[in-house]
Amino acid sequence: MLTIGPHQTANAVALAPMAGVTDLPFRRLCARFGTGLLVGEMVHSDPRLRESRKSQQRRSHDLEIDPRSVQIVGNDPLLMAEAARYNVNCGAQVIDINMGCPAKKVCRKAAGSALLADEPLVASILHAVVNAVSVPVTLKIRTGADPHHRNGVSIARIAEDAGIALLAVHGRTRACAFSGDVEHDTTARIVESIDIPVLANGDIRSADDARAVLAHTGAAGVMIGRAAQGAPWLPGMVANAIAGGAYAAPSLATQYAVMREHLEELHAFYGEFAGSRIARKHIGWYLDGHPRLCAEKRTFNRLDEAADQVLFLDTLFNQLDRQDLAA
Repeated sequence: MLTIGPHQTANAVALAPMAGVTDLPFRRLCARFGTGLLVGEMVHSDPRLRESRKSQQRRSHDLEIDPRSVQIVGNDPLLMAEAARYNVNCGAQVIDINMGCPAKKVCRKAAGSALLADEPLVASILHAVVNAVSVPVTLKIRTGADPHHRNGVSIARIAEDAGIALLAVHGRTRACAFSGDVEHDTTARIVESIDIPVLANGDIRSADDARAVLAHTGAAGVMIGRAAQGAPWLPGMVANAIAGGAYAAPSLATQYAVMREHLEELHAFYGEFAGSRIARKHIGWYLDGHPRLCAEKRTFNRLDEAADQVLFLDTLFNQLDRQDLAA
């Protein structure tokens, strides 16, 4: 388990915050399958964006998910502190700070992983946010700005000094984005350098990956990101295996039931117009998990009506020879 201030998670496997992915419908599914810590999509610290429909949806919580962690992003210490207070007032039990996103639209504003190149600003932001709220503050980073400037250890020490309760480290630099091999050597050095819990993140796709990374780094736990897309059961499977239990995916019938439920939840959460379009990527990820079904994405992506999308899934799975699919 992980200890984050007054909170203790059921296990040491976390779901990484991913914009456009870890919304409330997806987090609910991951929680049901046993993910220990779930971090919501990032919300911007700019108060002008606070009441936008997107920001309101990203702040939506499920009171049964504990602790409720909200990630904030920005580059102004005062605005970040204000954003932290605002989200705590809206129900956040943990504030997570994004210094790991490599997206160009975020880094162009000197936010996300772009901040790693400015250690004094990192310190200012962390101190401001920690001092602004009474709830624990966590931080997600990369190993540095680029492979020639891996200052993750320095950033980690700044974080510990500021009072950060938990640190997640993606084993790539900002410049690497999501390409190339992940390296966990820097994460191992960070674990040796600080006393707060560290989560290792990056290309953890299975229980074997998690065990290897934990053995190599000595981290307190792991954080799973893109591998959970289309597989909300994966973090829970990994947690169960690490604890000595079985590592087995749900049956095909269960996976279908989850996919269908997820589809309907997206329609309800976003409304039919937006929900049916957002569903395309999620259903695509589910279908990617079964090579025989990848081609079905094209047909699904042409459907605009919620009822048509549900009918498509029902028809698809009713026609499948499930034994042949599993082969």
